[in-house]
Amino acid sequence: MRLLADFIMRGKVQACLVAALTAALPMTYWISAASAALVLLRRGSADALSVALWALLPALLWWTQGEPNALLVIAGTLALASVLRSSASWLRVLLFSLLLGAAFGVLINLLLGASVQAVATEIRSAMPQVLGAAWEQIPPTERLQVEALLVPVLVGLMAAVLQLLCLLGLVLARYWQSLLYNPGGFAREFQAIRLPVPLALLLLLGIFLLPRLQAQLAMLTPLCSLPLAFAGLALLHGLSAQKGRGGFVLVGFYVALLMFMQVIYPLLVVMAAVDSLFDFRGRAARNGGGSSTGGEG
Repeated sequence: MRLLADFIMRGKVQACLVAALTAALPMTYWISAASAALVLLRRGSADALSVALWALLPALLWWTQGEPNALLVIAGTLALASVLRSSASWLRVLLFSLLLGAAFGVLINLLLGASVQAVATEIRSAMPQVLGAAWEQIPPTERLQVEALLVPVLVGLMAAVLQLLCLLGLVLARYWQSLLYNPGGFAREFQAIRLPVPLALLLLLGIFLLPRLQAQLAMLTPLCSLPLAFAGLALLHGLSAQKGRGGFVLVGFYVALLMFMQVIYPLLVVMAAVDSLFDFRGRAARNGGGSSTGGEG
C-alpha cells in the first residue's frame, strides 16, 4: 500500500492514472476515491480537482450502465476529505457522513426505487415460507408494520453501504498520508475518536425511536449505526494499543467481525454508546495504560 501511495504522490500524472484506472475497474472505485482524497488532504482542492475529474470520467460511464455507486462513492469520499482537511475533526466527518448517507438514500429512492420495491415484494411473498408457523403467530397489524418497514430498511442498508465505502476511502487516504508524511499520526487520530454523550444519544434515538414514529424513518437506522460502530472500532484500537496487544487482538477481532457480523456489529454500537459515558481509554490511561500505537501506522 505504501508503494501505491508513494506512486500517487509523485505527481499529477501518476495520481490521475491510478484514480482513472481504479475507477474503471469493477469493485475498486473506493481505491480511486482514496487516491483523489489523498491528494486533496495533502495538497488541497486545487490539485485534487484534476485527479477527481479523471476519476469521475469512468464513474460517469458506469452510471450510464446503470451502476451509480462509483460516482457516489468518489464524490462522497472527496466531500468527507474536504471536511477532514478543513476541520481536522473525525467527529465532524462522522456527522457529515450521516448527512451523506441520507442524501444517498434519497438518490437511491429516485434512481432505484422500482428495483427496491421489487425486492421488497419478493421478500414479503417469501416471509410465510421462510418463517413458517412463526409468521402465522404474528398479529396481522404487526405483520403490516414489518412489511411497511421493508422498503425503508432496504434503502437504508444500500445507503449505509455507500456511506461505509466513503468512510473506508477516507480512512485509506488518511492512512496513506500518515505513512508518507506523519508516521503514527493516523493511529493516534483514530484511537482518540470518542462520541460525546449528546451525539451518542441522538444516534441511538435515530436507531430505535424514529422508526417507531414513522416507517419511512427506518432508513435512518443503519445510517445512524455507522458512526457508533466506527467509534466502537476506535475504542477497540485505542484499548489494544494501550495494552500493547494491537496486532494479535485486532486481527482476531476483524476475523470474528467478518464471520459473525450480525453479533459483533451491534456489540460495537453498544460499546461506543457506553464509552461515551464512561471513557474507557481515559480510565485505562489513568490506571497506567501505555501510549503505544500498537503497530498501527
